[in-house]
Amino acid sequence: QVQLVESGGGLVQSGGSLRLSCTASMNILTIVVMGWYRQAPGKERELVATIRTGGSTNYADSVKGRFAISRDIDKNTIFLQMNNLEDGDTADYYCQGHQWGVDYWGKGTRVTGSS
Repeated sequence: QVQLVESGGGLVQSGGSLRLSCTASMNILTIVVMGWYRQAPGKERELVATIRTGGSTNYADSVKGRFAISRDIDKNTIFLQMNNLEDGDTADYYCQGHQWGVDYWGKGTRVTGSS
């Protein structure tokens, strides 16, 4: 079973930057896909970005050019660098891992934008 722990959320001004981290309890190269999702108040959870074992990445259109997903394999950690934050980025951000047909989720970290 994979355990995922997020960190790095907080309050940030519009236009600012923030980096989220997610550390897994096992070698992240054994996890086929890892990613970040977010859920804003009153809205459905949505995909933000993913990174596959081979290193390929995928982004939601709303964050392309502003957010970047990366990883540190030695630390079993993935990151989400968020730049030029907008009010619409305010949400709870969740780390997700897909391994052997099962989705694992972290407990989330809150990102709150302030104008």
